[in-house]
Amino acid sequence: MSKISDNLKGLSEREVRVIADLEFREKRFFTRDDVKHHFDSDSKVSYFIHRLKTKKRIVKLNRNKYYLIPIQSRTGKWSEDAFIIADEMMDGEDYYIGGWASAYYWKLTDQIPMKLEIFTNRRGGFAKILTETFLFKKTTQRRIDIAIEKKIKGHSFKILNKKDVRKWLQSRN
Repeated sequence: MSKISDNLKGLSEREVRVIADLEFREKRFFTRDDVKHHFDSDSKVSYFIHRLKTKKRIVKLNRNKYYLIPIQSRTGKWSEDAFIIADEMMDGEDYYIGGWASAYYWKLTDQIPMKLEIFTNRRGGFAKILTETFLFKKTTQRRIDIAIEKKIKGHSFKILNKKDVRKWLQSRN
């Protein structure tokens, strides 16, 4: 049996149909609203999401948003750019990427960050999603407002500006 058919072996016909629809619409990040038209009740949508999480075909990013691991993933493992995941987790608002990840982005260090620090006005904590570790740190709205918006692979994200990253690096010495 081929690896592709092995990968689809545990998926029902409806699950394959819904995943194919999401992939056709290029919706790797999706909400319940994006799939509910395939089902006739909310409980069936909930069951569908539960089954795909159990089968490790989707990953929960926040209360409403999920990441679809595409069918083209031969082994069921997949990775996405950490900056894009961070933006989707935060729904594109009230955050910025700082710490070593921002220093590496601005090429101020050669040190590859082991985790991505997300500064937000929400509560702190950490999350491991796909292959990335995210560390949430609390900050003020004023600091969030001075972050700048950049693009990677056609997707926007917010990051601390280069001048403030330089100051942060100097304070570490």
